[in-house]
Amino acid sequence: MSTTSDSPAFDPLAAEMIEAARESKAWPFEEARKLIKRFEKSGAPDVVLFETGYGPSGLPHIGTFGEVARTSMVRHAFQVLTGLPTRLICFSDDMDGLRKVPDNVPNREQMEQYIGLPLSKVPDPFSDEHESFAAHNNLRLRRFLDRFGFDYEFYSATTCYQSGQFDDTLLKMLEVYDKVTDIILPTLGEERRKTYSPFLPICPRTGRVLQVPVIARDVEAGTITYEDPETGERVETPVTGGRVKCQWKADWALRWTALGVDYEMAGKDLIDSVTLSSKICRALGGRPPEGFNYELFLDENGEKISKSKGNGLTIDEWLTYASTESLSMFMFQKPRSARKLYFDVIPKTVDEYLTFLTKYPDQTAKEKVGNPVWHIHLGDPPRVEVPISFSLLLNLVSASNADNKETLWGFIQRYAPSATPENAPELDRMVGYALAYFRDFVAPTKQFRDPDARERAAITELYERLGELAEGTAGEDIQAVVYEIGKKHEFEPLRDWFRALYEVLLGQSAGPRFGSFVELYGVANTRAMIAERLWGGIQAEATSRS
Repeated sequence: MSTTSDSPAFDPLAAEMIEAARESKAWPFEEARKLIKRFEKSGAPDVVLFETGYGPSGLPHIGTFGEVARTSMVRHAFQVLTGLPTRLICFSDDMDGLRKVPDNVPNREQMEQYIGLPLSKVPDPFSDEHESFAAHNNLRLRRFLDRFGFDYEFYSATTCYQSGQFDDTLLKMLEVYDKVTDIILPTLGEERRKTYSPFLPICPRTGRVLQVPVIARDVEAGTITYEDPETGERVETPVTGGRVKCQWKADWALRWTALGVDYEMAGKDLIDSVTLSSKICRALGGRPPEGFNYELFLDENGEKISKSKGNGLTIDEWLTYASTESLSMFMFQKPRSARKLYFDVIPKTVDEYLTFLTKYPDQTAKEKVGNPVWHIHLGDPPRVEVPISFSLLLNLVSASNADNKETLWGFIQRYAPSATPENAPELDRMVGYALAYFRDFVAPTKQFRDPDARERAAITELYERLGELAEGTAGEDIQAVVYEIGKKHEFEPLRDWFRALYEVLLGQSAGPRFGSFVELYGVANTRAMIAERLWGGIQAEATSRS
């Protein structure tokens, strides 16, 4: 039976959006279509499983968040196209042995004694509040994911191994042991080949994860035998019940097979690992998940961000200066391109997010499903009006020396009289972020310079022409005056004129539309700022020109 517009179940807008989604070239839809194709012959499972991985050897960083955010976007796109039920697992490899002490933790020397212990057995160096280092870092990750509102289930490797959830697949790994080693050994150096085993026993004597060769296997008993590296004693241990964990690539394949993972993305640096783990997954009788390899984030020096080095922005740092939505905006853009991720990208990203959010209500269905905010907000972007850009707020803080919200709101209401912190909560959030960002990053780096003769003459004329304008003159009209003066004084290209204004008046090399800034800051205040920079103040200006 066909559904018509007379049926109460018919939603023409939803139908239009779904149709647009089917044709959309936005990357989450492209990924979702790959997953749909996966089930064309075999049929889809009762629940399609998405997974992201986390290594809790270091503090959670933005790359970790980015993987969850991007996977959630693909998951939503898949649900829109298919209507099938899905789950998202965030898996922590917290049974991995501590290989080295991270650079960004306290009490580093004390932690050296725990090298080799599973991360879930290493004491928390930060406090006594958590049972382990892994528990501390897992909690940090979950708190942020919960704060953002992700729909996910948290899985711990320690729990999966010790509860027996992985036992059947571990026994299968033992059964196909030779196939697994045949996959891995060609990728190893000669010395490592002699000792490699997909199983890493947990030493019953020390509790450490051992990288030792397996000298005997008993498939029927489900055990392996190894030699204790310290005592020389032969030890036979079951591969089940959390008595072993698997080497990295074998572990990934084990997880995919045991849990039935259908989709997992990974960084570009893991392309070879994905290939090898996929082969092991097939040897175990599983089917490797779909996914894609995203590019890595770089710090301001162009170096790869590392959670152990702590050389990138942390989640908490971004959220001190901008919203979670702006962070998701950064994650949505160009996932296959390497990009620098440091403090300077925050203002631009905030304004890009606000621009797309403002455009959304008036867009066609095709434009909406391609708009980043549709993916960021999982199909339901809020209707928000923010009359002032983040970069403009930053320049307002700079010019006014405002150090509190009340002062800044006084200027904002000159520009948008009806706006209040109560009826414009998004703008109020931005005011707080702007004050913090300016205090920590802009103020310490401001460098004013004196104008040359041509710049001084042009800025002097701007001072005079502004005196002819009334308070409340529209920013576009003010901008026209600024353009006219720049052309008259033969700035070529014209952006050199605006750069001069920013460097002389604001102590920075870039800024917002100057006309909008003057409208917001006020004509009289702008003239006072010019007088201060050129002549040391209004009175000094009057004296010097008399």
